[in-house]
Amino acid sequence: MSKTAILEFDGQKYEFPIVVGSENEVGIDIEKLRAATGAITLDPGYKNSGACQSEITFLDGEEGILRYRGYSIEDLAGKAGFLEVSYLLIFGELPTKAQLEQFEEDIRKYSLVNEEMKNIIDGFPKTAHPMGVLAALTSALTAFNPKSVNVENEREMYEAVCKTMSKFLVIATWTYRKNMGYPLNYYDNTKGYVENFMHLMFELPTGPYKPNPAVIDALDKLFILHGDHEQNCSTSTVRMVGSSHAGLFASISAGVSALWGPLHGGANQAVLEMLEEIQKNGGDADKYMAKAKDKNDPFRLMGFGHRVYKNFDPRAKIIKKAADEVLATLGVDDPILQIAKKLEEAALVDEYFVSRKLYPNVDFYSGIIYRALGIPTDMFTVLFAIGRLPGWIAQWKEMRVNKEPIGRPRQIYTGYPLRDFKPMDQR
Repeated sequence: MSKTAILEFDGQKYEFPIVVGSENEVGIDIEKLRAATGAITLDPGYKNSGACQSEITFLDGEEGILRYRGYSIEDLAGKAGFLEVSYLLIFGELPTKAQLEQFEEDIRKYSLVNEEMKNIIDGFPKTAHPMGVLAALTSALTAFNPKSVNVENEREMYEAVCKTMSKFLVIATWTYRKNMGYPLNYYDNTKGYVENFMHLMFELPTGPYKPNPAVIDALDKLFILHGDHEQNCSTSTVRMVGSSHAGLFASISAGVSALWGPLHGGANQAVLEMLEEIQKNGGDADKYMAKAKDKNDPFRLMGFGHRVYKNFDPRAKIIKKAADEVLATLGVDDPILQIAKKLEEAALVDEYFVSRKLYPNVDFYSGIIYRALGIPTDMFTVLFAIGRLPGWIAQWKEMRVNKEPIGRPRQIYTGYPLRDFKPMDQR
């Protein structure tokens, strides 16, 4: 006999089925709550509401666990490349050697972006934030790919995935080139995906560009770590927009806009802005550690702790090592990064931070790496979006294939009851 939950409301008892996930997560299925009782649940921020059942990502914040399709993030970051993990997220299984080679080849096939897209990016001022430009360019890709994707046709879906993976990388880097006043680069089919990112970003017509292998490896790991993170704000946005049967580019564009917010993808930008503020005010890390512990001080230490992970962020453990390797390899002598290292070292041993499990998170370390590479602060969230892209695609695909209904949250109305209209002379 299956378990049920019993709700007693207004003198009546109602039974609702229990849904148990493959990792023993328990949910109460209230799909028929309103029809049965006339009532709805009220859950601001949907912190206790499951909008879907998903096979993509498992996250346990209490235990510090993150898995994609059943594989631990530690194994994936240590043993696989970004495109390999992208294939896993989107299609459900790790690719064979032949499948991965074909995936890379097909991404290259669609890497050219229509020249008319340059007219759109030229319309933005140099001062435009790269995330705003990226959201607009992603949406504009719809105009050059107007055919709606038939999600039940595997070939069409596969081609749409390859187009999105290739073109998004190009236009993401174009936001940086626009900001810097550089000519726009094109995807180089002789290079790998992450190496292409470096080439698209930094190669100038004045000479060849050869990225450091340690940097490529660190970015590869960072993109993997950002690949998916369950039903967060931007992912939920992609699914919500896609539930109206909006196209893939339009849905991804909405995800970019959601990611832009400082409470979501903008967190790594906030870390560097905090470090720059500390440097501007004398660079005393100890002083700001004390301010962070003072409950009467409004200062917040950005990049420490996580609203989901109650212990150490498992992604931070991996990327800390990569950050150390990048700094050592590049020999960067940057006072901002020295402040970051002091804050990190202090937080890992300070009783106040340790007891509250306020450990450095993935945003802290990703910000350090991006800074060391000379990437402008307002580009940080764009790099986050590149990493998150396969997760957004996977979630959109799953939602459409499962034929999930259009998203339509309810509300509790708290405004005026019916009132009489007042003519203008009585207002």
